[in-house]
Amino acid sequence: MKTVSIQLPETVFSSLRKNPEEFIQEMRIAAAVKWYEIGNISQNKAAEISGLTRTQFINALSRYQVDFMQYTAEELAEEMANVD
Repeated sequence: MKTVSIQLPETVFSSLRKNPEEFIQEMRIAAAVKWYEIGNISQNKAAEISGLTRTQFINALSRYQVDFMQYTAEELAEEMANVD
């Protein structure tokens, strides 16, 4: 795993009522949700980036009011072919 360091003003933590660890986790989720929403990454990759299970990521999509079905017809057919 790669570690990335960023600097943030102290005020962001208090304004969102989150400690630094919670804030970083929420940033990971927000980024993954947005990248999934615009079609840059798959649900599986988004779940990985966010540090959530796929089910937890789908719940996060709901919290951010993003439809969990961001599939093209081809992607949906591929996904259905991989269902066990």
